[in-house]
Amino acid sequence: MSEVVYEETATMIAAGELQSFVPFGREHCRNHPNAFNLQLRELQPASELWSSDGAAGLVGSLQEVTLQERERECWQLRKGCVGVEEEEVEFEEELYTAGNMVVWSQGSRFQASNVYKAFTVDSPVQQALWCNFAVPQNKKDGEGEVEQTVCIAQSSCVNVHSVTGKDFISPLPFQVSNLWATKFGLLLERKSPSSDAPLSPPGEALPTVFSMLHPLDEITPVVSKPAGVLEGCCVQYASDSTMKIVFSCCQPSIIVSYDTVQGTHSVWALRKVTHDERSTVLRCPGESAGTPMDLIASGFLTSHLRNVSRLDSPGGSAGPGYGPGGGAGPGYGPGATPSFGVVGGSPLHHSVLHSHQARILTSSPGFHSRVHSPSISNMAALSRSHSPGMAAPCFSGAARFNASFQTPPPRGQHSLLPSPNSTTKESVLVPEMEPIVPDLCMEQVWSETTSSHREMSSQAAKVFLTSDLCENHYLCFLVESHQQLRCVKFIESNDTSQLIFTSVTTIPAKDAEPLQNMEGLLVLEAVGSLVLYTGVTRVSKVFVPGLLSPTFTLSNHRPYLSTPVDNVSTPGNAAGRHLRRLDEAVMPSPVSDLRGPNTKHHQTSFLEDYTFQQATPYIHALRDAVCNRVTLELSSGTMLRISIPDLATSELVRKSLQAIRFILPKEAAMKVLVKWYNTYNAPGGPSSHAEWNLFVTCFMTLMGYNTERLAWTRNLHFEVPLSPVIAAKKARPSDGGSDEDWIYLLGSHYHRQMVSQSVCGPVESCSVPTDAEALSSASPLSSSSLKLDSSAPLFPHIPALFYVLHLLYQDVQLDELQRAGASSLVCMLQQLARDLQLNEYVDLYWRDWPSLISSFTESCLIDQAQIGQMQRPSFLRAEPPSVFNWLSSCLRGEEVLPFPFLPGICQRTRQLVLSYALYIVGDEHATSTNVSKYLAKLSAGQKSCVSEPAYRRQSSVKTEETSESLAEKLVVWLTSAGFTLKDLESVPFGVALPIREAIYRCREQPCSDWSEEVCLLIGRQDLTKQAHKMTLAKGKASVGSGLSLEPPTTTEADEEEDGMSDIIQEVTGLIWSQDLRVQEVRRLLQSSRPVRVSVVQLPEVSDHEYIEEKENKLLQLCQRTMALPVGRGLFTLFSYHPVPTEPLPVPKLNLTGRAPPRNTMVDLNSGNIDVPPNMTSWSSFHNGVAAGLKIAPASQVDSAWIAYNKPKSPELANEYAGFLMALGLNGHLTKLATLNIHDYLTKGHEMTSIGLLLGVSSAKLGTMDMSITRLLSIHIPALLPPTSTELDVPHNVQVAAVVGIGLVYQGTGHRHNAEVLLAEIGRPPGPEMEYCTDRESYSLAAGLALGMVCLGHGSNLIGMTDLNVPEQLYQYMVGGHRRAQAGANRERHKSPSYQIKEGDTINVDVTCPGATLALAMIYLKTNNRSIADWLKAPDTMFLLDFIKPEFLLLRTLARCIIMWDEILPNAEWVSSNVPQIIQENIGNSSVSEDMNMETLAQAHDYIIAGACMAVGFRFAGSANSDAFDCLYKFARSFMKSLTSASAAVVSTGHYNLQTCLSMVLLSLSMVMSGSGNLKVLQLCRFLHKRTSGEMNYGFHMAHHMALGLLFLGGGRYTLSTSNSAIAALLCALYPHFPAHSTDNRYHLQALRHLGVLAAEPRLLVPVDVDSLKPCYALLDVTYKETQWYEETTVELMAPTMLPELSLLKRVKVKGPRYWELTIDLSKETQHLKSILSRDGVLYVKLKAGQLPYKDDPQGWKSLLASTVNHRNSGVRAFKPEDISTFTSDPALVSFAEFFCKASEGMKQRPDTLALFSAMLYECVTQESPEMLPTYIAIEQAVAALRRGDLVQTFPLWQMRLVVDLWDGRMLRGPTGRHGAGRHGALLTSEFLPVMKNMVDVALDNWLRDNSSVLRSYMRSETLAKDAQLAMLACFLVYRSIPCLRNTHTHLEGCVTVGDLLLRCGQLGIPLRDLLCLAPVLLGPAALPRDAGTQGFPLQAY
Repeated sequence: MSEVVYEETATMIAAGELQSFVPFGREHCRNHPNAFNLQLRELQPASELWSSDGAAGLVGSLQEVTLQERERECWQLRKGCVGVEEEEVEFEEELYTAGNMVVWSQGSRFQASNVYKAFTVDSPVQQALWCNFAVPQNKKDGEGEVEQTVCIAQSSCVNVHSVTGKDFISPLPFQVSNLWATKFGLLLERKSPSSDAPLSPPGEALPTVFSMLHPLDEITPVVSKPAGVLEGCCVQYASDSTMKIVFSCCQPSIIVSYDTVQGTHSVWALRKVTHDERSTVLRCPGESAGTPMDLIASGFLTSHLRNVSRLDSPGGSAGPGYGPGGGAGPGYGPGATPSFGVVGGSPLHHSVLHSHQARILTSSPGFHSRVHSPSISNMAALSRSHSPGMAAPCFSGAARFNASFQTPPPRGQHSLLPSPNSTTKESVLVPEMEPIVPDLCMEQVWSETTSSHREMSSQAAKVFLTSDLCENHYLCFLVESHQQLRCVKFIESNDTSQLIFTSVTTIPAKDAEPLQNMEGLLVLEAVGSLVLYTGVTRVSKVFVPGLLSPTFTLSNHRPYLSTPVDNVSTPGNAAGRHLRRLDEAVMPSPVSDLRGPNTKHHQTSFLEDYTFQQATPYIHALRDAVCNRVTLELSSGTMLRISIPDLATSELVRKSLQAIRFILPKEAAMKVLVKWYNTYNAPGGPSSHAEWNLFVTCFMTLMGYNTERLAWTRNLHFEVPLSPVIAAKKARPSDGGSDEDWIYLLGSHYHRQMVSQSVCGPVESCSVPTDAEALSSASPLSSSSLKLDSSAPLFPHIPALFYVLHLLYQDVQLDELQRAGASSLVCMLQQLARDLQLNEYVDLYWRDWPSLISSFTESCLIDQAQIGQMQRPSFLRAEPPSVFNWLSSCLRGEEVLPFPFLPGICQRTRQLVLSYALYIVGDEHATSTNVSKYLAKLSAGQKSCVSEPAYRRQSSVKTEETSESLAEKLVVWLTSAGFTLKDLESVPFGVALPIREAIYRCREQPCSDWSEEVCLLIGRQDLTKQAHKMTLAKGKASVGSGLSLEPPTTTEADEEEDGMSDIIQEVTGLIWSQDLRVQEVRRLLQSSRPVRVSVVQLPEVSDHEYIEEKENKLLQLCQRTMALPVGRGLFTLFSYHPVPTEPLPVPKLNLTGRAPPRNTMVDLNSGNIDVPPNMTSWSSFHNGVAAGLKIAPASQVDSAWIAYNKPKSPELANEYAGFLMALGLNGHLTKLATLNIHDYLTKGHEMTSIGLLLGVSSAKLGTMDMSITRLLSIHIPALLPPTSTELDVPHNVQVAAVVGIGLVYQGTGHRHNAEVLLAEIGRPPGPEMEYCTDRESYSLAAGLALGMVCLGHGSNLIGMTDLNVPEQLYQYMVGGHRRAQAGANRERHKSPSYQIKEGDTINVDVTCPGATLALAMIYLKTNNRSIADWLKAPDTMFLLDFIKPEFLLLRTLARCIIMWDEILPNAEWVSSNVPQIIQENIGNSSVSEDMNMETLAQAHDYIIAGACMAVGFRFAGSANSDAFDCLYKFARSFMKSLTSASAAVVSTGHYNLQTCLSMVLLSLSMVMSGSGNLKVLQLCRFLHKRTSGEMNYGFHMAHHMALGLLFLGGGRYTLSTSNSAIAALLCALYPHFPAHSTDNRYHLQALRHLGVLAAEPRLLVPVDVDSLKPCYALLDVTYKETQWYEETTVELMAPTMLPELSLLKRVKVKGPRYWELTIDLSKETQHLKSILSRDGVLYVKLKAGQLPYKDDPQGWKSLLASTVNHRNSGVRAFKPEDISTFTSDPALVSFAEFFCKASEGMKQRPDTLALFSAMLYECVTQESPEMLPTYIAIEQAVAALRRGDLVQTFPLWQMRLVVDLWDGRMLRGPTGRHGAGRHGALLTSEFLPVMKNMVDVALDNWLRDNSSVLRSYMRSETLAKDAQLAMLACFLVYRSIPCLRNTHTHLEGCVTVGDLLLRCGQLGIPLRDLLCLAPVLLGPAALPRDAGTQGFPLQAY
């Protein structure tokens, strides 16, 4: 026991904040409609249970509530830790359990409680607790993230609910008595049922402790390792049923158990199992395992565990009277197996949350290794995927606790193993099942020694960890039977994995609770008084206002009706009191019952009268301590929540106490802290503002000062009582005021400072006497009275304490917010320094606070004899450490000694010293390896301070590169040290300047990969925002971009939905700001309004004919209308985020017309003309696709929503089919449940199948997904086994499925599929009409699919050489003899078709297109010349006649994209593809007859079109101007041929020319995709208007696809040229368009939409981070070097399309208007890709003084523009009121408003206004608005100096640091690339030199008039006239003159300047300052002559 420091009577503290406490959950449950509630309602008779009619009603009504009802209620509290943001809100969380409900609520002292989550489960909750599970992030054993959960135990399962919303249900394989939360997860304690007794075989017991590391993991047994047993044989399963767990803790990871037989407690460390332990437990049994007994034992384990099903609940029946049975130990033989009842009926005792009655086990060492298993369980991996509700893991967990043996046991012995409900006949041997691998091991680290006289202690009612004020840690457990708290001190060893337990101390206690954040514990003594302890040191009693102290007898008992306790009637009053009576009746023996912490039975209550107990409630138990609040349970059943006051409230006192605790030995520190605590918290103690005064008094008294004799401390006493003894008795002083108050004021610092500034102040009090003078002047009486008492506890430690407080003083000066405390601290420091005779310290303090320190004159005597008793630590140097001095030396480049600091206390010192070392000294390792060079760490009790030798600076000249990187290092390091902008604002302006400069440098060119915090520190919110978005995207797909880039709602409500309203106008308005092209595109592509049918009725036409004419015209127009949706889908691509609760709006496809002038309806359904059947089926499919493609990939779409969109009417089925395909294209179809897919396909609707198959395949592009492959194979006969049933699959569905195979296997080179597809290209027509119609489209699809499967593989097709793919394709292309079918399909093609006679040759017209494109795709970009030559156009007339001209287009295209690198964007290259024979003869009139002119002309045009397409593919999405010019030229020439009825039309044919034109137009759109080029738009519009004659549905489709590509995704998307994109475009743009709307003969129409797969977002939209509006910004885009061009940089105005990212080196946002930002793509492109995918939002930040381009396109209005001509005219022209147009910074705007404008109410001098305006102008133009406060501070400092009214020299210190930095930067010359200007922009102001000059002038003037004062200071003479003192101090500080009192003698003898220079060099006075001193030192005569002769240009300084 450590001694109690002060006698008990003196110390008592008052508890604060009394509140009545009722668990919040109770209130919530009452209003919750659950079963428990209804029962309670029925129980209530006339007297209402919950009425608040005081005590009388309660007693009556309590009889009806049974004990069980009440017992169901329990709760626990903890400190809140859910979702606390930056601001540290302390709140409490409560977990309340009652019946089937668990309520988790939060509340604090400042805000009412609210429910966070509430859970209701099916059966009564047995226990609820918080538990954190670690979810491992990766395969390695790294620290995973923590999942915070609530676990709710029921009898058969545990529900786990995580904070993030995941729910798990883990079934329990056995009855659980208790759950414990640990660091790793849950521990479960098995109930040892009473039925164990007959069951238990004589061998080993079953494990009793199990662990569950994650709700999805198996429940595994815990291995235990008791101490003291020999190493080898001690590891076994924890199976000792006499051991119960009573406590578990996460940090450190320990559990405490109680042995019910021994009556002792043990502590176990819980950790992961090591590999050896695991194998020990699981290894095969040894030789002894042959005996039947052992076998039975291990077999029993298996069968028992397997049979305990979840229905089996043996535990609930034992009555409450069971005490610990007198069982035998584990080794006693078969009969004596211990059995235990379960205490208290229901396992959920009133207190089960704290001290769960638990059983756990170590079995005896004799039976250890029975259970055998291989080392790893594959079940664990599997069970992760179980649905949580299944029972499977339950059985796997229980049943696999098995054994396998070497010898099978005799059958007869099976009867020894009765299992409780073994309906299944299970054999003992289940060797094939795998055993369970244990996860955790508990290792015993400490155990109580058993008491000698066998007086067993009962189980601990409470266990907790606590620490004392000196950081000793204790594990305390409360043993109620002995009424004592046992505190075990423990030490965490260095590796923190081991705990060393040392001594045990007992404290008499009836109850106790820890106070976490106070490092104390509250103890309830047996007599009923509350006492506060810290560790095992008693601090004081706690006085609870309104509660009688139990020591009072009845005679002096006041009636207490007015106290706040009982008049708060709560539901708690009732039940609590009644419960006590019942408890006592049920449990007569106070020793035997095992109680939880909340069922306390005060032993005294048996003797008391019940009524008396009601009359005087006293504290009966403590519970629920959180931080410094604790609940008192009163004997009346009420609960009160009180808070224990803190150690200190003021920051300064707190830090001082920390420093004292740090330096003193533990015992001494403890005394000080306890003494202080009692002084400060005495009842009726001081108000908070006197806290510091009280501290000084207390502290100095402890050091031996007589504070009443010392004048300045005596003044502190006017408010503070003289000693703590009186404090306890004296009540709070009245607030009325008295004379003493006035005297107190006169004695205050403030008064003294004011007095000492007055000129006529008392002279004598202001001298700074030396010690000798002080002694001589003091009267004998006073000198004796001012002696120190050397017996005071802290007397020996005064020097050390003085030093740490001095360091604290230095630290406080670095924080503007705490500097006010520095003046208080300095008063105490100067006294100590004087008395320790440390004159240099006194001088330092005097320089800091000249007028304040001069008013102190007294010093106290310390006897010489006693000085010996003081321990003078070695770190106390004569020269005082001054942090400003140190920083100043750094700036001047002098060498510096390490600066001393207190770790953990002086953090600000550490940060700033290291920042300077890193950035100014330039030591890159200052913050990592070289810390000790700059900081000397004081260690507590250390007697010598080892300091490294001082290091020279590496070099004062730094290369520009390093200073950049140093600035970056500094910023990153500061952020990692937790330094924020807020902290920077509190750093004094001079000290902060270098840091601001570093920040300024980094702001210019930040790295794109810096963290959010760094970007915040350097003031780049644009980057922070970007980083923030980044983090979102990684977590989950963010909805939208968080921006206001949402489309505006359309204003006209009646405007019909045309499906294009979602294009983001804000962005398109910026991209195309000059015209309305987007509206024009919308007009061209809308299909929801009737078309205008204008036909003039000629006189000779009858009305009926006229109607037919109109309808025929409408039919022509409808061909166009039906083709529009294909283009619209591309135009509105990915522009809409659907609302999950509304169906997707699909615009109507309107096929009616209006005829002017009367606007009559024209309808096709009138029956006047023949309309083709099913005309609209495909167009409505396209319409559905267009609607579905609007949905952005980042939207939230789920299976239910997709099904929800299914239309009711069957005529919309085609539209829905298209919608499904679109969902596949944007990736959402993967979310559709397989069930739904099956559902759609079984309907047999052809369109739905096509849409679904293509959609699912697109969504699974290139994944080789097996389930999708199966889905597709069913629809492709060739992929089914030959014997399978013939399925009747519609032809179009087969085509879609084949293309689907290509998509799913894209680029994989899958052999089997390639083989099948190769054969399918040439599939012959079969008998019975199968495969006879539309063969071309099937063959083409097979070719496209083959090309996709082998995409870009070229000749590297692995394992396909025997298929001869290229040769086979060549044969398909040019024709020839059909090869015999090989393999599985031989059977199918036996008999030829009866319809089509093809003979043995290949039908080239069918197979050529597919084969050509397959070759093109397989050899795409391979530049394989031999294959390309196969595809050359024939160059003889004979061969040309053999080939369809259309195929020439395909061949040319194929050849060109194989020779990818040779494509050039010019007309010459295009023409070079035409064979010579055609070139020579085309347009030549004299052609020989054998030349067929028509053939030549068609061949020429098709080849040209093919080459143009190749250019389109090569330059897709690049907006290459050469490619555009070239293609535009050909497009115009085709247009000309078409419009003029020339010979070309005759020879080529209108259809062919139109096809070529369409292909060239599409190529143009590909190149200009997403750019909205006007010329292409004009072409499209021209073709849109042509509806007559040859313009069929297909051409319209082509033209509107071109229009859609041109404005792809509303200008946000463009095309990619990746292989995958080219394959998709080849499918979509196949150059044979359908002739009419139902034509799928040559190409399936649905494939036209695959072009979407080639789209990629490349639009970069700069968004102003302040206004969140898109804006313009200049970009520099740098291309990588390629074989065609050098590395080039182009300037683009964003929003703009970026080129393909693979071509780029970097993208940079360029100044001058926006802050620069570089994204380097050579490192990684992921960052930019994620920006582009989220609407391309790139946040940019406007620089101060700049306007956005929209407001100021030319840059003439900017603030800097006016400064271009004359450097200074800008300031004059600047009007502060214009500031708001240039900067959005509210601080600057208000500054201009209030400080730069003259207002009538304020008397401001115009020069001040002008000065402020100039400052503002400079800050804004220098882009450093954060410098404004610095400028103002400098100006104020200078003004105060000139007025001569500085009280402290702090501002001058700051000025000196600024000047030092400025000099350093100027002298070192311009560093950095922008000259001195850019880099030191913070310092290149005109303002600084002016200010510096003012300071110099002011100080020089003062020196001229007062040189005598300086001389007398240097001669240590007494100084008079205190007005000069402040100026003298300023002069000394600013001129950095060291403390010259002792050195003056050195300087006395100097005669010449040279002499002086030499001496001063040794003292380290800078030259500049020396010249100011010279006149004083050498006398006025010496200097000018000398200076002149030696050539000192004085003006230079």
